[in-house]
Amino acid sequence: LFFFLLSNKVVLTGLYPGSEEGWQVYSTASDPDGRCVCTVVAPARNLCKRDPRSRQLRLLTEQVQNVSQSMEVVDLRTSRDLQYVRDSEPLVRGVDGRLHTYVANPRSLTAKGLQELKGQMSQLRPLLSVVEQYRLDLQTLATLRLELLNLSIILTAIQEEIGAYDYEELQQRVLLLETRLHSCMNKLGCGRLTSVSSPITVRASGSRFGSWMTDAMIPSSDSRVWSMDGYYKGRRVLEYRTMGDFTKGQNFVQHLLPHPWAGTGHVVYNGSLYYNKHQSNILVQYHFRSRSVLLQRSLSGAGYNNTFPYSWGGSSDIDLMADEMGLWAVYTSIPNAGNIMVSRLDPRSLDVLQSWDTGFPKRSAGEAFMICGTLYVTNSHLAGAKVHFAYHTNTSTYEYTDIPFHNQALYTWNNGHQVIYNVTLFHVIRSDG
Repeated sequence: LFFFLLSNKVVLTGLYPGSEEGWQVYSTASDPDGRCVCTVVAPARNLCKRDPRSRQLRLLTEQVQNVSQSMEVVDLRTSRDLQYVRDSEPLVRGVDGRLHTYVANPRSLTAKGLQELKGQMSQLRPLLSVVEQYRLDLQTLATLRLELLNLSIILTAIQEEIGAYDYEELQQRVLLLETRLHSCMNKLGCGRLTSVSSPITVRASGSRFGSWMTDAMIPSSDSRVWSMDGYYKGRRVLEYRTMGDFTKGQNFVQHLLPHPWAGTGHVVYNGSLYYNKHQSNILVQYHFRSRSVLLQRSLSGAGYNNTFPYSWGGSSDIDLMADEMGLWAVYTSIPNAGNIMVSRLDPRSLDVLQSWDTGFPKRSAGEAFMICGTLYVTNSHLAGAKVHFAYHTNTSTYEYTDIPFHNQALYTWNNGHQVIYNVTLFHVIRSDG
């Protein structure tokens, strides 16, 4: 599940309200608060009787409008984030001054206090270099806006003299502008969790425990949903064509896994199911299209068979996850004294690329989930739970949080109910490197 959105553009198809003919929604854009600010529609292809070059030109015109709208969104976000950075500079300099004072006079600060200040500095120091970078980004956006204006003027002239311009060259210019725009947008970083909504029930079916998921690595046009009922020795995976089919319990195919699973910490990533093999610490990659196991590999030292589960039990020793950074395994082992380990995995080989010892006891955790390389841990699986702990793999640091959380992870199976949660992320700017 991807929680980080840039332009919020989506592609839809259907009848446009108020029209006697069928219209196709070409694309839409939203502002940073999620409100729809622009919708571009075009006649369905089978209704267009004009010169094919005219249809190409109209699509290019709409594409320019979409890019222009996206730039406005990025411009607004960049300006807002830059203001936040400006407001944060005094705090950065103040904390830095305090840190130098304490370093010069260690007696005035305890070891714990000094460590906390160093952690704050490590977190805030990059903001200083980001200020100048974002001033340059604003200049880049201004240049892109001017180029789009010039291109719009050219398109207007072509509309008056259709056929007098090289459409292929024009399309290449639009693609170049989109590439430059995405390059600028990609400078924006991931967000930090600030709140989780109450659960929204999608469906009520199955036993008390299970898992359901989508694949965030496939195109948005592919909206399949997978469901796995139970946590012990299950082998049956149901694949639904759409979310709507899942909610109605219709239009599904069945996959029968050659090896049973343990727990509910499965994940679908780039067309494959990754899961923990029953009564072992072996990870299995099952490919849906070929209906075959592509890979099996032991997660060295990881506990299994309720050795180190979450507080609710359920053979939840090994929890596999995926986020914007890739594929992850959350588990623990005897050498780690039962503390949660986070390992980033290579999805093609299941090799461990890097591991972190969070220091948080897994049996004290109700559930955990990853967003943007940060592991968030709840303090219970019961009512009144909170997101209590966050471990940031990019800095190998942790913090304690106090975010109310009504049960388990973001796509969850809550006592026979399949629910989702809306999350709110604080936007953090990512600097080069």
